[in-house]
This record gives sequence, C-alpha cells and structure tokens, in this order.
Amino acid sequence: MELSTIEPQIIWKNFSKLNAVPRPSKKEEKVIAFIKEFGENLGLETTVDEVGNVIIKKPATPGMENRKSVVLQSHLDMVCQKNNDVNFDFETEGIKMEVDGDWVKAKGTTLGADNGLGVATIMSILESKDIPHPDLEALFTIDEETGMTGALGLKPGQLTGQILLNLDTEEDDEIDIGCAGGIDVTISQDYNTEVAKGQIIRVEIKGLQGGHSGMDIHKGFGNANIILGRILYKALEKENIQLISIDGGGLRNAIPREAVAIVSVRNAQEFIEEISNGLKKEILEEFATVEPNLHINIENSTTSEKALSEEDSRKIILTLKSLHNGVYRMSPDVKDLVESSNNVARVELKEGALKILNLSRSSVESSKDSVAEQLKSVADLAGMKTVFSGSYPGWKPKPGSEIVKLMEKIYTEKFGDKPHVVACHAGLECGIIGANYPDMEMVSFGPTIRGAHSPDEKANIPSAQKFWSFTKDILANIPLK
Repeated sequence: MELSTIEPQIIWKNFSKLNAVPRPSKKEEKVIAFIKEFGENLGLETTVDEVGNVIIKKPATPGMENRKSVVLQSHLDMVCQKNNDVNFDFETEGIKMEVDGDWVKAKGTTLGADNGLGVATIMSILESKDIPHPDLEALFTIDEETGMTGALGLKPGQLTGQILLNLDTEEDDEIDIGCAGGIDVTISQDYNTEVAKGQIIRVEIKGLQGGHSGMDIHKGFGNANIILGRILYKALEKENIQLISIDGGGLRNAIPREAVAIVSVRNAQEFIEEISNGLKKEILEEFATVEPNLHINIENSTTSEKALSEEDSRKIILTLKSLHNGVYRMSPDVKDLVESSNNVARVELKEGALKILNLSRSSVESSKDSVAEQLKSVADLAGMKTVFSGSYPGWKPKPGSEIVKLMEKIYTEKFGDKPHVVACHAGLECGIIGANYPDMEMVSFGPTIRGAHSPDEKANIPSAQKFWSFTKDILANIPLK
C-alpha cells in the first residue's frame, strides 16, 4: 500500500513531503527553508525568527473571528537513529517509509513521526479551504530533541494566541496537561595512555529495543551502557583491566541500544569463559521477556591502540557501575507518573578522552537538581569533571482550564469514552513557552506512535484518522473571546 492512498490523504501527503527533507536536530536549515516556502506559497504571513523558528499566520475563517486565537505548535527536527546494518545518511537522505498493516514504519531508521505527524497536521490545516478555525498562528520550533533551543529562543511578544495546542503526544486517548523538565549532565576526563599489557577483548551489547528516555524509562528496557558496565565491573573481581575504548549509546533522549568496549586483560580465555558461563547467562535471563533480541558477544580482538592504566580504568568502570539509571522517584501526587529519572545515554572513551552524557528529567525542579547532583557526586569521587547544561523547566498541570474541559467534552461525545487527562515524563516545549506566555492555556495531544527515538518507531494509521477528526472538531469549537 502506498502512503498516498491512506486516509486522511492530506496528512500523509504532507508527511511524505516533510520526510523527503533531511531534518536532524541542530541541522534544520533545509526543513526551515521548506516550511518557510510552504507558508509563502500559500500567501500567508510567514516569518523566521532569529533562532530559526518558523511562524505562519492564517486569519480566521468566516464566522470564527470572535473566537479565541490559537497557536498550533510542533517541532521540525527529528531523532536520527538507525540500525548498525543500515547504510543511511540523515543529513542528505529522506526517510524511506513503508506500510505494514495498520502501521507506517521506516526501513531501519527512525520514522520522524515524532513530531513530523504534528507538523504535517498543521500544514494540512494551513492549506485547507473548508476547515472552520479561529485566527491561527502555526509555530514550528527547532531543536526540540537535543536542547529545546527553539522554544528557549522564542521571545515574548512574538505570539498573540490565547490557546496553544501542542501536537506532540504519542497516545491518541491522552490529553496532556503537564510534563517534566530536564537537564543535561556531562561527565568528562582526559587520561594518559600506555601500552596495553595483556590480551585484547571486544565486548559488544546489541539487539536492545531502546526507546524514549522519558516515556519509556519505567518499562524496564535494557540500557546497553549499564549492561556493559555490569560486565566490566564483574570482570574487575579477578582481572586487572585496561580500557582501550568504549562506544555506547547515542542521543541523550534515546535509551541506548548498543555498546562496544575494547579492553586489555591478562587472561583472555578465562575472561571470556567466566563471563559467558556466568553473568552473561544471568543478564539474558533477566531481560528475556522485555528484551528477547538482546545479544552479548565477548571475543578475542586485536588492536594497536594504547590503553588506560589499570587504576584509571578501574575508576571509570566503578563510575559507570555507580551512575543512577532509570526511575529515580515516582510522583506521590499523580498516579503512575514518573517524577524523576536519569538516562545514562552516551559513553565514549577514545584515545584517553572520556565523556559520559546523561539526561536527567523531573516534573519537580528540586528533584531534578537532586538527580543531577547525585551524578556529579559520583563523578567527583572519581576525580572527573561535571558540567550541567541545557536546563529547561517542566509544565505545571492546570486540569480545570477551559480548553481542557472543552477537549474532554468533545472527545467523550465523539468517541464514546473518556480521555485520559495526564501529565507525562517527556520534555514538551509547553513549559518553556509558558514561561514567556504565562496567560496562554496549553494542551498537548497527538496520534499513537510506538518506539519513538528508535529504529522501531511506527505510526498507527487508524489513530492518525482519529487524531485528524478530533483536531478539526476542536478548532471548530474554540470558545468565544
């Protein structure tokens, strides 16, 4: 089945056009130009602010001029992840898509439905001629996935809308009214290298499903960096290890799927046999249900590169073993909501230079600080440096707002069931935007997407149809000014 034949065709048409444009985070020049040209070709007022956000304004349709004005908001960038056996360049190629039953997928890469389906929906409303709506401001932000610099750079006074509809939620029966804030915690240190004293071993973790480091952090998925740390720590009991290199994980907001370490040990065969017959089996049994494709490969290798000293290697392994990963605290106020967490996202050791990238999240600022400080404390004990950056606020829920009540009413009448009004553990831009526009009512919703931030990402076709119909009804029933 071709995407062009799927209903609503206007959504999938625009999604296909968008996905033909490379749009990695921090490299959005092509997609900014694409959206700017789209707005200008429609004859609509289109501007690009100084950080790269695109704002397109569309007047109200006849009879809707007396309704509250609405900001429709989605982000242009996408998470770029691919399977190791896929040859793909996110900076030059468009996403290759396919239909699998009720789902749209990509071929070995992230799909970009997060937040491409939101962008495509806004594009469809902007070009429509028969959808009733009030005055609209379409806000397309940049760099949501790796720093939220677009939302952070949005200045007061650029928007006049009274209601913001963020189209970046991934369950079609949810109305999101709050989210977590986040902070990047980067641990680093440079070490001297020396000639490796032992035999060279390669330890590889692969086949994990990964996922969103906020929305999926409570699901018990494996983190390749943490599993690698367990293996290296276990080996310390009998071996004097020298680390040569580590390459684990990728983006801060993606749970690591793969990790590789090259190490030097005194007795390679004993190392391989002991881990393979002991800890490896235990780990595979632990994750058998949730990670059935997990593979742990330990084998002899060769390299001419130099290694770290045994003492420095020990410090790094103990640090990796000690860093908190996963849920830090559940919310005592909102049922089943993760309040605070950390993702040990990226571990890189190359030619003596170590970097460990973390993303700590929380809906409570003090708890977010506590997670970050715990990570720093571990690094301090190991003599490593820690830098905090990219901090952004959470979004405090307002369940009694007019737009939330309206959407609950429309959803219940339309679909015969009540929606779930929730707060999420993802980092939505609403909290940042709300800091500059405190009087703006905000809600986030969207179609069902699975596996976001991983090559398993897929978008549900019936859900997109439901989402499109719901969005149109919301716009047609926006309250009076």
